[in-house]
Parts: sequence; structure tokens; C-alpha cells
Amino acid sequence: MSYAFPEPSTRPALAPKTAYLIASGDLRESANVAGWPTQVALESAVTRVLNDLGWQVIRANDVDPATGHGFISSQRMGLEVFKTIPVDAPLIVAEAVWQYSHHVLAGLRTHRGPVLTVANFAGDWPGLVGLLGLNAGLTKMGKDYATIWSTDFTDEWFTAGLKEWTETGRITHDASHVRALPSLPDTPEVELGRALGDQLLADKAIIGVFDEGCMGMYNAIFDDELLNPTGIYKERLSQSALYAEMLTVPDAEADAARDWLVDRGMTFRFGSDEATELTESQVRWQMKMYIAALRIADDFGLDAVGIQYQQGLKDLIPASDLAEGVLNSTERPPVFSRDGQRELFAGRAFPHFNEADEGVAVDALVTDRVWTAMGLVPDNTLHDVRWGEDYDGQFVWVYEISGSVPGSHLGGWDKAEGWRQDPVFFPAGGSTINGVSRPGELVISRIFIADGVLQADIFRGTAIELPEEETARRKQATNPEWPIAHVVLHGITRDQFMARHKANHAQVVYAPDAATADRALVAKAAMLDRMGIRVNLVGDVRL
Repeated sequence: MSYAFPEPSTRPALAPKTAYLIASGDLRESANVAGWPTQVALESAVTRVLNDLGWQVIRANDVDPATGHGFISSQRMGLEVFKTIPVDAPLIVAEAVWQYSHHVLAGLRTHRGPVLTVANFAGDWPGLVGLLGLNAGLTKMGKDYATIWSTDFTDEWFTAGLKEWTETGRITHDASHVRALPSLPDTPEVELGRALGDQLLADKAIIGVFDEGCMGMYNAIFDDELLNPTGIYKERLSQSALYAEMLTVPDAEADAARDWLVDRGMTFRFGSDEATELTESQVRWQMKMYIAALRIADDFGLDAVGIQYQQGLKDLIPASDLAEGVLNSTERPPVFSRDGQRELFAGRAFPHFNEADEGVAVDALVTDRVWTAMGLVPDNTLHDVRWGEDYDGQFVWVYEISGSVPGSHLGGWDKAEGWRQDPVFFPAGGSTINGVSRPGELVISRIFIADGVLQADIFRGTAIELPEEETARRKQATNPEWPIAHVVLHGITRDQFMARHKANHAQVVYAPDAATADRALVAKAAMLDRMGIRVNLVGDVRL
């Protein structure tokens, strides 16, 4: 018998003091093309520092003449690129843009050499955002990696970090701000959190996921074997069903929901050019999505819902963000059952987890139950950890999210403006919920997978008010169409946060004052702990 045996795969030999460099990109070619000049500058800066240390850097793939960029833009492409990299090579994943982690997941999982993730720390292109998402995925898969970032790649801290990596394969970061949850005191808040945890474990809850895996976020998919023991189960839904339900919503019903927002003071920047401006038709589709999501949630008895949107729906209909922000608001347009007889989820926010991030799903559900039980406004949302700079002696983060912020976070719907989404990322347009988050005390958190278990980092922050001109500068430096929050973290430096945080997302909820925020944090920690989630206190947290 003559069998067709495959040829053994071979890799190039590794030369001394040589690192290979790759860049995971977006799945949207418009974003890859627009971000390529920034990526080139990042790679040149990193290469220069390594050259000064006596190392050479080999880019694992050339620029594609057909696309004009050198990003790895699909999972298949990632597999092919890794065939050209020695399995034990020091490997740099350089990110100046948003990246889809699954493009490089397979290669990173089996790579045997030291891995370094590096990003620019800038507002105009979200390298640090992509870095945090990638790091969270590596953490989930249990893959060792080093990580570093810089604003201009000339600072001594950055250079010293790269030098340490070339010598040891690691970069040391300060983790003194993180501690395990201690024994909790016997307080009413602890009793409440444990009771809510017991209720969830006994009665269970369902999160509805419209297509998992949005935007390549491997870290945002929680396996059932980890999720179910917390009392939470998934209803796996298709975005085609959401679109089909939207087609059944009459125009008049969608327009009535929009008019409800306008009556409460929200304004929309309408134009007439569908390709570049916000139109009434785009908002009508968004309100149809809002109504359709609640009807499907009612059909399946859901406790929270997550719309993936960015892949698939983006080619059909306007952005999901307006619908998401309205869902997360206690004050929102009423939605009725198809027969008009029942108002759905009346008088309450309905937790939506943006981009179908299941870490956000667990967090939003828990936060909603704790804050509601304490008589507080439960409106909560994720934010992208977008950027930040020093201002008046303290580091002030720019938290932004492309539209899902609840109206209450801005101080009311009369503080909200609807701007069109950027055509580069949202070809069908759609309105944001633009504005500036009001000053106030925040509880911030992230639920993630590390060491094979669900974990929660919980910390405190304050949303502050900045001068109007500084707010405008920060918005123009990032995405002016998105809502912004000026956030100061308690007892956490910029670099401590970057080294520790396991996502590009942070979950944010307000409390009326600092003392109440501290008590609510304790109740939330107690509930998560009761659910079997490992809780970590980060920064200055008062128990």
C-alpha cells in the first residue's frame, strides 16, 4: 500500500538576539487601512529601542500590496504567518489599533518562546485598548506573557522594560495594589450580598447571547462549565432572529420610542446623507432593535441580553449602541408585548452587556440586583478603558463607550446628544448617546477568567468634572461622537492598572456618595463570593 504521508512541517532556525514581530488587526479592512500609519510608527519605535540593545527584529509577514497594510486580518492568515516563526523565538505582538485576538490565538497558544505584548498609549488609535483585550485572552488561556506600553517610546521605564525582557523573558510590574478578599465583617451589606447570591444559585438566571465572540474577544466568552456553577445559564440566540423581529416592529412604534427620548430633552444631530450623517431612518432602525430585544427577552425569560452587532448586523442595519444605552436605563421608553397588553420589564433597566462580553453580563446582572436591593439606581454599563493623562496633579482616565452609557450617567436625557457613528467602523451609521458623565462616586469592576476560574477585580473611582475646554480636547483626541467619563481611580496608578486589568472593558455604576459606594461594593463582593467567584480588591477599598 502507498499512503500519502504529509511532509513534516519545518520552521526557520532562530538566530541569537533576534525577536519576531507580528500585529493582529481588525476584521474590518477600513479600520486596518486607516490605522496602518500609526502601526508603522509604533513598530519603528520598538525596533529602534531593541536595535539599541543589540537585538534585531524580523517582521513575520510583509505588507500586503493588495491591502496596503501588514496586519494579520484573519485566523487563517494567523496560522500561515506563524509557520514562518521559529517556535522558540522571542515574539513581539505590537498593537496600535483594536485587534481581534482570535487572529493570533492558535499561534500564541502553542508558541514556546517568550511573548511580549506592546502598545502605544494614545487616544487617537486604541493600541492600549487592543493590548488589554489581548492580555486578557492570554490570561484566560494560561499563557505566560510580558507586557509594556509607552506614549512616545523614549522614556527610561519603557527602555528598561524591554531590556529586562531581552534578558529574562519577563517584565516586572507593581502588583502591590491587589489583595484577595479577606473575611468579610458581619454587616447588613454582607448579609444582603450573601442572600442575593443564595437566591441566584437556587433560582438561577439566563443571559441571552446574540452570537458569541464579538470583535475577536476570546476573553469575553465564558465556558458553561465555569458560568453555570454561579447560577447563570446562556440562551444562545442568533442575530438573524433579532433582525427578523425588528422587521415586525411598525415604524410608528419605533418613532414613538424616539419621541419619548426627544420629549425628555435628548437631541439628535440629523442630516440627510446616509453615508456620512445621522438620519431619522437610522434612529428608527435602532429603536426597532430596542423594542425587538425586549420582546425576545420576554419570549425566553431572560435576565440580561447581549447584542454582538459588530460582525454581521453592521452590514445590515445601523449601530446597536443607542438601543443598548436605552436598555441600561431605568428611565426608558415603554415597550409592550406584541398584543399590546403588557408593558415589558416595566419600571426597570434591563441589563445589556455590550459586544456580548460575558464578563460584562455577569457583572451587569449582579450589579443590577445589588443596587436594586439597596434602593439605589442600578443603571450600569461597561466603558472602554480608552486613554488618559495627568491633569492638575492627578491621572484622569478617559473612559468611553460607543453608545451604551445610560442616560442617568449623563445627568438625564436632556444632557444626551445623538451623533452619527464613524463610517470607518459603522458603515450603516446610527446614533450614539453622546455627553459627559456627571461627577460622582463610582464602583468599578471586571469579571474575567484566570487560573482556570472566574475572578472579579473590584475597585473604587470618582468621576470628576473637568473644564469644558479640557473635555473638548480629550474628546477630539479620541472619539468625539462617544460619551466620555473623566475617571480617577482610588489608589491605582496608570501603570498598575495597565499591568493588572484583564480586559479593555471596565464596568461602571454610580452611588450617591462615597460611604454608600463603599457599602454597595461590600455587598457586591459578598454576592460574587457567594456565587463562587474569586474576588480581588484593587486599590484603596474600604470594607
